Amino acid sequence: MKATPLSIPDVVLFEPQVFGDDRGFFFESFNQRQFEQAIGRKVGFVQDNHSRSARNVLRGLHYQIQQPQGKLVRVVHGEVFDVAVDIRKSSPTFGQWVGEVLSAENKKQLWIPEGFAHGFVVLSDFAEFLYKTTDYWAPAHERSILWNDAELAIYWHCSGEPLLSAKDRVGVPFRHAEVFA
Repeated sequence: MKATPLSIPDVVLFEPQVFGDDRGFFFESFNQRQFEQAIGRKVGFVQDNHSRSARNVLRGLHYQIQQPQGKLVRVVHGEVFDVAVDIRKSSPTFGQWVGEVLSAENKKQLWIPEGFAHGFVVLSDFAEFLYKTTDYWAPAHERSILWNDAELAIYWHCSGEPLLSAKDRVGVPFRHAEVFA
């Protein structure tokens, strides 16, 4: 498995070695030892999530201010543009974002550590999105930053008006968001 730190080095793109022939394909989608070696620390995942969304559904930018979640995300059907925003006030990349296209075809995975807001938009007719988390969902601590915040200026690659949940329509501007120290 190839691990590549992105322009925000704590966010790591994983690309598996895929073995395929006329019967189909095989790849190792997760290896704890290789994963921890790539990110430089031990991680325990406690929850796996699976969502399905239609074209132009935009989910995010989400995070938990307490019980922060690291996420290892991938797509098993379709294609998304996935975004991580550094919301660690003490970080040299505070307020910066990175994004990657994840798809069933490219089989890439993205590690988004604790201290980041996360979101994605569906680029295909629909997408099935899987992610492992390092802490449990805690609705009382969940926060949402406005997806189209002018200060962040995220280019979402969306082909039309995004479809948003009620929660995401009322996300707070980045400058008013609760952030990590």
